[in-house]
Amino acid sequence: MEISLVKTSSLNGNNGNRSYLPQVLQTQPLPFSEGQGDDWDLFQILSVVKRRALVIAVVMTAVMAGVVGVTLKQKPEYLAKFQILAEPVNSDDSNVPKLASGIERKFDKSGLDYETQIQVLRSPELMTSIVKQLQLSYPEINYYSLVNSLIITRLGETKIIEVRYQSNDPVKIKVVLDTLAQAYLKYSLENRQTNLRQGIQFVEKQLPSLQNRVDQIQQQVQKFRQNYDFIDPQGQAEQIAGLVQSLSGQRLAINQQLAIARTYFASIQGAEGAKTALSDAPVYQQLITNIRQLEAQTAFELTRFQENSVPIEVLREKRQRLLPLLHQEAQRVWSIKVAQVANEIQNLESQSQTLALAEKKLQKKVEQLPVLARQYTELQRNLQIATESLNRFLATRETLQIQAAQTQIPWQLVQAPVQPEVPVSPNTQRNLMLGLVASTLLGIGSALLLEKLDNTYHTVDAFKDKLKLPLLATIPFEKQLPKIQNGTIADRNRTKLANLRSQDSSGSSEVVEHPDTLNQDYNQYESLKFLEALRVLHTNIQLLSSDQPIRSLVISSAGAGDGKSTVAFHLAQIASTMGQRVLLVDADLRRPRIHTLTNINNLWGLSSVISGNMPVETVIRQLPSVSKFSVITTGPIPPDPAKLLSSQKMKQLMADFQKAFDLVIYDTPPLVGLADASLLAPSTDGIVLVTRMHKTDRSVLKEALDSLKINRSNVLGLVINGHKSMSYYNYYKYKK
Repeated sequence: MEISLVKTSSLNGNNGNRSYLPQVLQTQPLPFSEGQGDDWDLFQILSVVKRRALVIAVVMTAVMAGVVGVTLKQKPEYLAKFQILAEPVNSDDSNVPKLASGIERKFDKSGLDYETQIQVLRSPELMTSIVKQLQLSYPEINYYSLVNSLIITRLGETKIIEVRYQSNDPVKIKVVLDTLAQAYLKYSLENRQTNLRQGIQFVEKQLPSLQNRVDQIQQQVQKFRQNYDFIDPQGQAEQIAGLVQSLSGQRLAINQQLAIARTYFASIQGAEGAKTALSDAPVYQQLITNIRQLEAQTAFELTRFQENSVPIEVLREKRQRLLPLLHQEAQRVWSIKVAQVANEIQNLESQSQTLALAEKKLQKKVEQLPVLARQYTELQRNLQIATESLNRFLATRETLQIQAAQTQIPWQLVQAPVQPEVPVSPNTQRNLMLGLVASTLLGIGSALLLEKLDNTYHTVDAFKDKLKLPLLATIPFEKQLPKIQNGTIADRNRTKLANLRSQDSSGSSEVVEHPDTLNQDYNQYESLKFLEALRVLHTNIQLLSSDQPIRSLVISSAGAGDGKSTVAFHLAQIASTMGQRVLLVDADLRRPRIHTLTNINNLWGLSSVISGNMPVETVIRQLPSVSKFSVITTGPIPPDPAKLLSSQKMKQLMADFQKAFDLVIYDTPPLVGLADASLLAPSTDGIVLVTRMHKTDRSVLKEALDSLKINRSNVLGLVINGHKSMSYYNYYKYKK
């Protein structure tokens, strides 16, 4: 196909074509940003569970296998018990004296310290004789094995002590519990009362010395506070140290600012620093602009007049008059900058000296406090130890006295030990239920963890919520892309739909396909929904402008493998079937794909026109299967693609293409790490960003969007590729 290209300015042509775009797309900042909320609702969790069903099944199977294996390997364990009444049920408190006048007696509920009593029953002194007696029948029993399998507790708030023993031998359990019951009853009559009396005598002998020590230390603390006027020297030291640290931090910050100011003061003394200081002076910059305009006007007038002509002389005279003003303004601005920086340095030095002096004074106070703080802490620690020892001995004496009064009544065996018959473990049903619950929770937790670590998008709503970009189309996953690219399925579906329309419009008898025929065409449904999605994309792009249609656009993606080339090719194919003259330009001069999709040789192409002298008409080739569809391949891959795409010749070609065709589509490399797409986008009506479901990396996509925001590129919208959904199946049924 040969066309005539008119040589015009690419900049002017581009501005003319972009004037009809919606104003919000030209002036407003790009509305994409990552959302901050990571909360999942029930529907999202169900979606994750469905998507990660295999992971959940594997984890549940592994956990259940482990639970079943452990349960089957466990040996049966038996448990038996006996109960002892440690206090009388109805006790007479009339003979128990009150602790003080007007204070109620403390023996209303129980006079026995059960916690202490249980520890005594488990003590080695009491258990040694029991172990020796049991070793006659079971030599493997020792103190630690017996205590580890023995459970002694108080039965609720009652006066009953319950003793339980667990083992895999029920006969051994009966023997051990009988021996323990006899030993505990004997202890309640003999050893327990004797030990309590000895303990009371020992405690009463130690109490006077402990009381004297507490009194002496309290007097020392009182004198220390009076002599040094300190309540808590350690707290005061920490407060002063905190002030020193705060002052040190402030002084360090002031010194950093001072170093920056001095560096800046030294920099503006040189030529480069002076230029930097003058960069934000509006009057100076205005004079520079005026001089440059006069120079440009002079250069322009020289093309029309002689060197010594009057207009040239007038322009040069105006420029000479502006030069003194420029030098005066530069000197004035530079002097003000120097004075400001010098004043700032002086203020910062004064602040630094003041902070250093205050820090030095506080440091002297800190050096005097450690000795006093150490002495005071030593006294407090000694007082605390002595007070705790005194309180502990007083509590022990009271407890022993109460227990001694209660030991006059012997313990009673209210439930004798019985040999167990049913094992208490393993509980197969409980283990399986717990295993099922645990495996389910671990499976769902693993799925949620994998989903949290997954850095890709899996739903259309996720794209829309996070990116805040207009969604132009959702391209379904297509397995039969090679057939579509060859045009076979598209032509067959188009012919089939045309026949159906012609039969319906002619008024002939209604044509109804048999369900078997529909089932045979079901494989074509995948291709049909793919083509319909592309038609939706084409329609949405055309509807972006209310005045005139979009004439040129760039199709790119954040990274490789998102399907941008496939979308560009099929979008061009759809646009051409709708009557538009379409030109598809493969601007990916790094890894071109269009020549593969179109089955066109890539011996010459875009790089041949830009870097060589090949006419553009030579590289524009029309596909034989689709009318009004022209393609320009990349041609030989150049060593510096960005240099070619940023050239003036490329801009001129883009302007000429936009005038000669109804729609020009540029397939460019990915945005991240490459400047190719950003170089071409300003010369078009906008850029379409292609992403891929389950593949596009969030961080890479965010980086691409940030680069577009910095470049102020006009983003037309987002295309989601590789989407799998049943909504297209419902559409296909409706079409049928």
